[in-house]
Amino acid sequence: MNTHRFDTRKLTGLALLTAIVVVLQLLGSFIRFGTFSISLVLVPIVVGAALYGPWAGCWLGFVFGIVVVLQPDTGFFMSYSPFATVVVCLLKGALAGLCSGLVYRLLEERSRFGAVLAAAIVCPVVNSGIFFLGCALFFIPLIESTLAAPGEGIRFVLLVMIGGNFLFEILFNLILSPAIVRLVDLGRKHWH
Repeated sequence: MNTHRFDTRKLTGLALLTAIVVVLQLLGSFIRFGTFSISLVLVPIVVGAALYGPWAGCWLGFVFGIVVVLQPDTGFFMSYSPFATVVVCLLKGALAGLCSGLVYRLLEERSRFGAVLAAAIVCPVVNSGIFFLGCALFFIPLIESTLAAPGEGIRFVLLVMIGGNFLFEILFNLILSPAIVRLVDLGRKHWH
């Protein structure tokens, strides 16, 4: 009976975080920093990964990726290669959640705050890193034909498409790390 109750609580908590991810990503699409909208959803992904484990983080990141695929900003890439766009969006979100969960689990016993801080750093690093690799592998011809001078695609991706957004996301996560620790503590108390 306790296992069923625990699973129900975990499922309920994960469903709530999933809804928060969707809402924050939709709201975040209206907040612009540079050319693209910023991701506010990395915080609930880190919270979910810390509370429920790496696979929960992966799920939340995957949901984030689905919402990104459906947003207008993604149309630029979608018109060039729908398959690559979907793969990059889903992979970057899912791996960001998975990796932040793995890092949290690895460091949790040493220091919960340190584990949250590391997971909060890993999440945007992986998210932006996979986006960069995806752009480098699939979209440089598109970027150089529409947004950047020939031979300047990689620099454009790093400085314009990722630069400011990445800095905002990592600073946002770092500033909210104490709140994330508190949320994880509350979640463990009420959902476990």
